[in-house]
Amino acid sequence: MKIETLFLAQSNPMGMMNIFFIVAMIAVFYFFMIRPQNKKRKQLEEMRNTLKKGDHVLTIGGIHGKVAEVKETTIILQVEGGVKIKVEKSAVSLDSSTQLNEETAKHAAMGNSSK
Repeated sequence: MKIETLFLAQSNPMGMMNIFFIVAMIAVFYFFMIRPQNKKRKQLEEMRNTLKKGDHVLTIGGIHGKVAEVKETTIILQVEGGVKIKVEKSAVSLDSSTQLNEETAKHAAMGNSSK
């Protein structure tokens, strides 16, 4: 009988509500922060792995260039004046198709907000 009394005293409704809110905060944190970041990282990794000769890219350092050669972990970029530079694939942040998609999205958002 004492064990039942202790068990009932420990299981109050406020404790369950606290646990529920903690679980809800973790779920919100996952769906609004972690999951989108992982999705973006996978898209960027896929883009870097599918680079080919002739693609126009932008590096994280702000260098615009055209891919002249693709190796396992590096690429050779041809920049203004025919100068070629070697950069890591991980330094590529955008390709021309991604940039066009972002510009299209900006124009669509601006067009929709003005209506």
